[in-house]
Amino acid sequence: MIDLKNVSRIYSSGTGEVRALDDVSLHIPDGDFVSVTGPSGCGKSTLLNILGGLDHPSSGEVFVNGMPLHNAGEKELTHYRRHTLGIVFQFFNLLPAMNVRENVELPLLLRGDSAKLAAPRVAEMLDLVGLSLRATHFPHQLSGGEMQRVAIARAIAGSPKLLLADEPTGNLDSANADIVCETLSKIASQKIATLIIVTHSESVASLATSRIQILDGKIRSYSEKSSSGR
Repeated sequence: MIDLKNVSRIYSSGTGEVRALDDVSLHIPDGDFVSVTGPSGCGKSTLLNILGGLDHPSSGEVFVNGMPLHNAGEKELTHYRRHTLGIVFQFFNLLPAMNVRENVELPLLLRGDSAKLAAPRVAEMLDLVGLSLRATHFPHQLSGGEMQRVAIARAIAGSPKLLLADEPTGNLDSANADIVCETLSKIASQKIATLIIVTHSESVASLATSRIQILDGKIRSYSEKSSSGR
């Protein structure tokens, strides 16, 4: 599903170069549930941005579902983001003038689906995240946890192969964080998408079946839970 080969991302700063990623090689199989942990500034978000087609590596190769992201053009990346990728952000990024149903429907309309075709898929996703009864509510009428679950429903509405979540519980209290974690675990267990979560939370990281630890732009460990621990 995902292959990184000797990937580096170097940024220029006033004091010289910063290696956000340093010669990273990695394989993540289809359907895996991976947590990415490490201290702030270690390269976690850079890795996510590269997998999301939001940033290009300075060197190396990145393949997702067979697509070479490292040399893809903007048209190819737009198609990739609309058809292969789903992203969940820490701060939800819901459109305040749209209700829950419309927020989840939007990416389907943007990729060319009709409203009639999108409707049953939107209903299915809201049921999956437990928000069918909130379909006509607006973001300001929801709790933080509900907004994040709407964001998750929106991210998977287009049946992406890859779902990226950047600190999905970082802006939530513990009760709402637990509900969001349950939702993400359900997505992983049903193999809806390959799921990669960047997190500082040990409880969130422990849910994953595989764990990547990054330090100073390098992968320090990549471990998989034993079958007894799943």
